[in-house]
Amino acid sequence: MSTPFDTLGPDLVTTDPDLVASYARDETALGVSGGAGPVAVVSPRTTADVAAVLAIAHEHRVPVVVRGAGSGLSGAASAPEGSVVLSTRRLTRVLEVDPDERLAVVQPGVVTGDLRAAVAEVGLFYPPDPGSVAFSTIGGNVATNAGGMCCMKYGVTGDFVLGLEVVLADGTVTRTGRRTAKGVAGYDLTALLVGSEGTLGVVTEITLRLLPAPAPARTLVATFPGLAAAGAAVAAVTRAGLDLSMLEIMDRTTLDAVDELTGMGLGADGTPAAMLLAQCDGEDAPAVLERMAALCEDAGAEDVVAADDAAEGEALLEARRQALPALERLGDWVLDDVCVPRGRVVELLEAVERVAEQEALTIGVFGHAGDGNMHPTIVHDAADPASVAAATRAFDAITAAALELGGTITGEHGVGRLKRDWLARELDPGAMAMSRAVKGALDPRGILNPGAVLG
Repeated sequence: MSTPFDTLGPDLVTTDPDLVASYARDETALGVSGGAGPVAVVSPRTTADVAAVLAIAHEHRVPVVVRGAGSGLSGAASAPEGSVVLSTRRLTRVLEVDPDERLAVVQPGVVTGDLRAAVAEVGLFYPPDPGSVAFSTIGGNVATNAGGMCCMKYGVTGDFVLGLEVVLADGTVTRTGRRTAKGVAGYDLTALLVGSEGTLGVVTEITLRLLPAPAPARTLVATFPGLAAAGAAVAAVTRAGLDLSMLEIMDRTTLDAVDELTGMGLGADGTPAAMLLAQCDGEDAPAVLERMAALCEDAGAEDVVAADDAAEGEALLEARRQALPALERLGDWVLDDVCVPRGRVVELLEAVERVAEQEALTIGVFGHAGDGNMHPTIVHDAADPASVAAATRAFDAITAAALELGGTITGEHGVGRLKRDWLARELDPGAMAMSRAVKGALDPRGILNPGAVLG
């Protein structure tokens, strides 16, 4: 099958149906139709290659969907019919690590965990730590403004992006941002592009802020007989202003699944209703965790345990990282991503329990209690239309509950295609109009990831 991109040569372009099909979707399932999918995959090696791809796409009005590792969970990298997938799989170089300026310059296909390891070798630290850190890419993290387990202290991806090289819809190459510690010249175009999910331009180079490596983190685990007690502990910790680098929560359904997968004995004495996992990487970590232990006990914790060493702490953290893989084993699944005020986390968990009972579904909840970002995971049978319908109702009910609690429809995974119909329920008409105006200005022919975010 011929395409306008054939002039770029077979080294960059493939139209093999089997290979193209493998690039057609990200990890999203529910509510994101596969359709006929893309007609080709383009794998550029340089920024000039990316510019050539977009110039052709702009001229011929061909939709372009950028794809990193394909680990996204909002459908932003699910390619519509007749589109071309632009894969960043060859743009994998760490171009620079500058210990003096504490910055790194990378291409978008660099795996997040690999960057963290590379900068650690020179005593530096890249904090963003999504659950997919071992395989998600920096470009994908920038596209969704990804978060992770360290957000409570350090913030999200966008807090560490200093500047970008980006190719606009017509093939124009430009730069935004800076390398300096400060800079306020012009509009903050870098912040505009971070989180835009490939709808405003294709990022080809990222300049990232780094921090000095912190002290090894100390870990504490607390278990609770009820969600209310766990919520009271989260509220008390938040009020106390403890310098935690992480505060995670897992409910009973998730703990049971993790136990079954790992055999870690999390429910050896009966699975608790909820578990909090906290870390502190400050110099006063022992005192901070001692204070947290007291607050958890006051809130009604059944058991509070501090890890004796880094290895034990890492093992406990691995239990949290296994939350989604453990729930995946229970059946087909869809992972929601909502964020509520930290003081209302327990209300969201209780709402999820009610939805699970009403729809007769298994829904496990885990997430970032320290910033209110929860991930209800709905287990269902994709081969059973009734089960799919129940899962869809549950997904909508949970998302609506987050808004009713003063939250947001997505904390870190993005809108993509999965939640585009929800965006207008969160943003007011003025904000939607501004968003459409920006999209129209930067992508007048609507070729960049059409159907994502704004629809």
